[in-house]
Amino acid sequence: MYEKRVKVFIAISFMLLGIGVLRLVQMQLLADSSLRDEITALKRQWGWSRQLKTLRGQILDRNGKVLATDTPEFQIAINYQLSRYWDRRVVNAMRLECGSDLSAELDLYNEVETRRSDIKNIIRDCTKFGASVEEISARLQRMNDRIWNLRTFLAWLREDPDPNLIAEYAPQINSIPLSRARADFERRVPDPNQRLKLIIGVDDIRDMYEQQPLLELKTEDDIFAAQLEFMDINDVDIVPKGRRRYPYGAVASQTIGWVGGATQDRDKALFEDDPLASYLEGEICGRRPGVEYVCEPILRGRRGELVYDIDRKLVRHTETRFGQDVQLTLDIELQREIEEHLRDPALNPNADANMAAVVIDVRSGDILALVSLPTFNCNRVRIDYRELVRDPNRPLLNRTVAQHYLPGSSVKPIILIAAMEAGVTTPNRVISCPAAPAPGHWPNCWVWKQNNAGHDWQWENNARNAIKGSCNIYFSRIANEVEPNDLQRWLFDFGYGHPLPLACPPTDPNDPLRRHLRQVPGQIASKYVPAGAKIESLDDLPTLWRRDCPLFGIGHGNLWATPLQVANSFATLARGGRSRPPRLFLKPKSLARDEMQETVDLPISDLTLQSVYEGMDAVVNEPGGTAYKEFRPSDLARQGVKVLGKTGSTERPYDAWFAGFAEDHEGAKIAFAIVVEGGEHGSSDAAPLARDIVQLCVDKGYVGSAVSASPSSGNASN
Repeated sequence: MYEKRVKVFIAISFMLLGIGVLRLVQMQLLADSSLRDEITALKRQWGWSRQLKTLRGQILDRNGKVLATDTPEFQIAINYQLSRYWDRRVVNAMRLECGSDLSAELDLYNEVETRRSDIKNIIRDCTKFGASVEEISARLQRMNDRIWNLRTFLAWLREDPDPNLIAEYAPQINSIPLSRARADFERRVPDPNQRLKLIIGVDDIRDMYEQQPLLELKTEDDIFAAQLEFMDINDVDIVPKGRRRYPYGAVASQTIGWVGGATQDRDKALFEDDPLASYLEGEICGRRPGVEYVCEPILRGRRGELVYDIDRKLVRHTETRFGQDVQLTLDIELQREIEEHLRDPALNPNADANMAAVVIDVRSGDILALVSLPTFNCNRVRIDYRELVRDPNRPLLNRTVAQHYLPGSSVKPIILIAAMEAGVTTPNRVISCPAAPAPGHWPNCWVWKQNNAGHDWQWENNARNAIKGSCNIYFSRIANEVEPNDLQRWLFDFGYGHPLPLACPPTDPNDPLRRHLRQVPGQIASKYVPAGAKIESLDDLPTLWRRDCPLFGIGHGNLWATPLQVANSFATLARGGRSRPPRLFLKPKSLARDEMQETVDLPISDLTLQSVYEGMDAVVNEPGGTAYKEFRPSDLARQGVKVLGKTGSTERPYDAWFAGFAEDHEGAKIAFAIVVEGGEHGSSDAAPLARDIVQLCVDKGYVGSAVSASPSSGNASN
């Protein structure tokens, strides 16, 4: 009987074992893919990942000179788990947690004394690297204060705060002033000991468990010595950190831009659907409106990632994609020399004035210089931001593209083209400019306002002489005779009244990541067009009324333009009426850019161009020309350079202009424009500066050939 039971038990055991073995075989060999996928997914769910840092791309000028780059820095960093013992508030809260337990309080006392002794030694050791005891102590205090304030804010926020206060600052709750949060906290939790306990209970802040920078190490010897000094201290490390550097400081600052914390909604939204490109806490991004911001999708890069399963087996490796470099068309050395020249009171009587200057290589359309004064230091902008914003001279404003001006007489060559192509005037038509005030509401000529004279005593006031002498009588009359729609069309075709294409190179114009350099469109209509308006064709603009045309003829009324638009219009003139968008980015190249398609031949006859060229030539190179006295002493002609230009002056507001182009015998050409805010005369205030800018371009080899003679710095006035 007993043996029978044993046999039955053994049989059942073998049967169960067989079932288990068969099931194991099934799972290992015959299980379908879904089961294996479930197992793999489960392993990954309980696994872990590590993201690898990326590196922001560089910004380069046309010659490869570095304008912005990430450079490694090494810092002595301390963990808050140690530095908190230097904070009496934290220590007091720890004592409260001990209650009446004398043993626990004694242990705490010993721990605090030991840790504070460690901190004193760290402070002492830090003085070996160039900082004083007071400086290090102050940095520790600021670090502790910042984290304590954050813990206080979160403790208040988690204790049913005043809903009215929350509603007042919603949805930006983080913008609630700490003073108001603390006051509400004290009202709701009047017991200071209870508040301390609540604050110390906030222990889920990331910064509490990460190394906080204490002191920057400046040399390789310091880095090596610090590693040896703090080798045995667990809560102190020598940590590398990338920092954005701008080797040229303030040069081209408004165009290059700067970086700051990625804290704003528009920043976070840029890569929110990409977990490896989205911003982590403490990461930076380009700030508006410079290239750092415009090219953020290119410069940003993408983090790599290592994903491990529960068995610590690597299951996925995503390579780090470093940010691409962006190369601009700017010549940073030329830009620097122009800025220094304009700021030098020995060379520019208006050195303290706000100014803007643009230089364009005519053949390629490359922008060689975008000068906006005053500037700011890109390396210090985050420190100086409050003062920069409050500065009445607005150094953060890029005056070359984001500020428009009345162009004054600098627009008269375009007005003459519109009138001649419309058939309302000819090269030989004479419009009298007598020594008398203009009738009715017609604008007076500037020579009448200056000297109670007219142009009739100097020459026949025909087309080329009207440009030479900048006659308001002539140009207000012919502008009034052109159909307003035609006048507006010519201005539009020459680049006025709409933003010029200065987008970052992504090829798809509908790309949601595509950003444009912030510009104002200017104005070429009787009604105001807001800065953000989408203007793609003339049909997008309001009408120009005939009553406004006379003032348009002399660059006044509601005709406004940016310095880039003015320089670009003279580049079009220099090409014989071939319009091409200016270019700011060389790399990465846009696949959508087709040079032939982007070049548009404007329907301008040779006779019209000849009349315009002769007038602009006379402005600079003939006695009586409005800029002749300023260009006569220069060495440009001896260097094989010929300048054609146009002065311009405006009233209310007063600004002085000079714009034009320079060419040599080999066909090289540059176009340029300069405006001096508050300048009264284009001849005396702007023309000498334009002359010297052309000389700087000669020295850099963009036009003509430099000779041993130095550029003239005479300041003759007219």
